[in-house]
Amino acid sequence: MIKYNLKCQNDHEFESWFSNSEEFDKLNKKGLLECIFCSSKKIDKSIMAPMISNSKIDDKTIKTLKNELKNEKNKLLQLRKYIENNFDYVGKDFSKKVREIYYDKKNNKAIYGTSTPKEREELAEEGINLFSIPWVNKDN
Repeated sequence: MIKYNLKCQNDHEFESWFSNSEEFDKLNKKGLLECIFCSSKKIDKSIMAPMISNSKIDDKTIKTLKNELKNEKNKLLQLRKYIENNFDYVGKDFSKKVREIYYDKKNNKAIYGTSTPKEREELAEEGINLFSIPWVNKDN
């Protein structure tokens, strides 16, 4: 996994995780990435600070890193809770259900579930935009 700092054409900055750099390039080329603030589809990677490894990491640095990880996990858990409270879970039927909603313009139901990479690609080819988030376990 790799985390990129992203920037849209309107200078909004946000972060996202990708399995590798090729995944970012592929999704961006297909227009599947969008700004979380303004929905712009013109997304670029912004300047990233590299991680530096040092064999002598002090306790303060480790504590800071642990706190940052805990804060990020809490944000993801809050997002998960919001989704669970405001969206209908459709499980593995996600691709089928999202098509039903997409093609029935009167239905704007909010759903979440799982899909395979192939299903996501097929949906993208149909013009159906999806948003993937890291699903953090509550008890992890």
